[in-house]
Amino acid sequence: MLILSDSQVGAALGWDEAIASQREAFEALGRGTAQLAEKAVLPNPADGSVALCYVSRLSPGHGAVCKFVDVHPGNAALSLPTISATVLVLDATTGRLAAVLDGRTLTEIRTAAGSAVAADALAPHGVDELAVLGCGVQGRAHVRALARVRPLKKVRMWSPSPRRREDAAAALRDELGLDVVASSSASDAVRAAPLVVTCTLSHSPVLSVEHLLPGATVISVGSFEPHRSEVPPELLRAARVVVDDVATSLGHAGPVVMGLSAGDLRETDLVSLGEVLTGAAVGRTDPAELVFYNSVGLGIQDAAAAHAVLATLPG
Repeated sequence: MLILSDSQVGAALGWDEAIASQREAFEALGRGTAQLAEKAVLPNPADGSVALCYVSRLSPGHGAVCKFVDVHPGNAALSLPTISATVLVLDATTGRLAAVLDGRTLTEIRTAAGSAVAADALAPHGVDELAVLGCGVQGRAHVRALARVRPLKKVRMWSPSPRRREDAAAALRDELGLDVVASSSASDAVRAAPLVVTCTLSHSPVLSVEHLLPGATVISVGSFEPHRSEVPPELLRAARVVVDDVATSLGHAGPVVMGLSAGDLRETDLVSLGEVLTGAAVGRTDPAELVFYNSVGLGIQDAAAAHAVLATLPG
């Protein structure tokens, strides 16, 4: 049995390989060859943390993969990672445990890589400006990932904490050589951005539709529980709504759950990313159309990323 540390996983999973793995995952969902169990969620009202368990199989020829993860927002105040995770990979032939991977960096990379696949499918090819709301691990990872699929020239980052946004912008400027600046408000960040990503744990909207450019693509990765919605209901009324998985979004994606409850959205309005990638559905229908993509995170993403890591190992 292989046991891979977080640093080993990070060294094995480059951005291009990660993005390719996520495209494979969503295309498998779109073709119906992947298997995805319902996500188990166990919130802790005492501290606002939530434990989640994902089980999936990339194809009938792959071993099943399970990830057990905890999102612990209070860790940020302790200078500890807010996400911890362990990934178990079973042997395809025997079903025995074949590998155990630390899942923290795997989760970080596969989430942003999945957003890159969505952006590549939904945002116009010439998009060169990006706004990121949320300057933690995911905010930074999304700049790295989206720079692989769009020719970014300008990135604006916002966080409620001036220090966090300044630190994130400076670090990414040095790392990527891009024009990355800290914005003093969320509205200033998104006002001229054709591509917007929200990477917060906010329960309430962090942006307004009135500040979005016509034709903007908005990606949310922090609205992964039914009571969290980083975007306002007006966005769902105005935009074409694409989700990582329709069935999963109905129970877990806060904007979708709230939109359906309020009558702002119908289940038939939802399009899955897998359908877009396989040509079964259209993502963007018009250059001026607002498009909203909600990702809650799927086990199949972990499975594809884990298999991509294992494929880099000798033997």
